Amino acid sequence: MERNEMLHQIMALQFTMIDLNLYLDTHPYDDNAIAYFNDYKQEWQKLWKEYEEKYGPLTAGSSNPTYWDWIENPWPWENMFE
Repeated sequence: MERNEMLHQIMALQFTMIDLNLYLDTHPYDDNAIAYFNDYKQEWQKLWKEYEEKYGPLTAGSSNPTYWDWIENPWPWENMFE
């Protein structure tokens, strides 16, 4: 998966997790929604880690020991999303 595709997938997973989180605020006992949230979270964490290993940190608070390298990556307005 190339860089922009990975970023798109990370953003899509984050959006899905936020949406499920909002749903779970009003339906906290929905076991199916909880399972979906946990599945998406696990996939998001895996992809986030893979992205950082390949391209460097996404945020300044990264778990990556060289998290200050994030300044070397393109700024959000420099990305060309398709």
